[in-house]
Amino acid sequence: MGVDAPALENPPIGRKEPDMKLVQWGILSTGGIAEIFARGLKTSKMGVLAAVASRELKPAVEFAKKHRVPRAYGRYQQLLDDPSVEAVYIAPPHPFHAQWAVRAAQAGKHILCEKPLTMNYPDALKVVRAARHNGVFLMEAFMYRCHPQTEKLVELIRKKAVGKVRLIQASFCFDKPLDLKHRLFNRKLGGGGIMDIGCYPVSMARLLAGAAMGRGFAEPLEVKGTAVMGRKSRVDEIALASLKFPGGILAELSCASRADRGPSGVKIDGTFGSISVPSPWFATWNPGTSYLLLQKEGKKAPAKIPVHCDRNLYTVEADTVAACIRNGKRESSAMSWADTLGNMEALDLWRKSAGVYY
Repeated sequence: MGVDAPALENPPIGRKEPDMKLVQWGILSTGGIAEIFARGLKTSKMGVLAAVASRELKPAVEFAKKHRVPRAYGRYQQLLDDPSVEAVYIAPPHPFHAQWAVRAAQAGKHILCEKPLTMNYPDALKVVRAARHNGVFLMEAFMYRCHPQTEKLVELIRKKAVGKVRLIQASFCFDKPLDLKHRLFNRKLGGGGIMDIGCYPVSMARLLAGAAMGRGFAEPLEVKGTAVMGRKSRVDEIALASLKFPGGILAELSCASRADRGPSGVKIDGTFGSISVPSPWFATWNPGTSYLLLQKEGKKAPAKIPVHCDRNLYTVEADTVAACIRNGKRESSAMSWADTLGNMEALDLWRKSAGVYY
């Protein structure tokens, strides 16, 4: 069953009353990333959170109270059946993305689906076909792709600020205490580093290799990977990959949930310089200024290139989707359907090469 969340006094600054010009969002799931997206929506100028659903009613009601959401549902399908919900953010664990993305498309809802879109390429293709068949917007939620820092980085590469790109290094690593109940270490929930965080370096490498060739993205000619499987978790806890792209571009990628290599970053080496991105995935997170470091050959110190963003990272993502919806688009150039499908293929190849199976 669903319930109306109780009226609350003194709504937070930034809360908007329902407006048909605003995209009416629903969130499937009440986990950590759902919390983060809900907070981002509070400062959105183009959308408002209208409903939330969980597999049980109680957590949905608690989430609704916390974030002042008008309606809470104890089943995902009930939210999809709500005619006032226009777009859904799909945030359950990875193995459930495909099922609910297809159902959302069938219900006529626009879709922002947390990465990875699905657990493999065939399922991703099913989701894309469902979106196309039902005429709805669909985007895989790589939030960093929507941030102006990424736009500036692509611009520099296209302008050959460091000459021809030769090597791309990208990492997303951290050391999290082992918790076999946590989805990251749970095989049944799609645990493992490659699918959860390795997808970021893969998407960045493909984006930058494409920019170097004057394209939106590029597909690797070769993908070779290796991984260390956790003795207790039986998921990939540390993984490396090497990718070879057309034009003689190589990429070295790493991801880890049990090894901290220091700040996760991106570095692009060209024929006469390099660009470093200290915080590629989150930039400043909140409104502020991040920096790209441009090291030209012959210069003692890198030039700091500032990139300002006036919104929260997830607000930018939500507004990117809303702008596409209001403009009648079914895809976003930030992460197109073809881009998502190519990323899933590369992830499949990395897992196969490393011997990671589900």
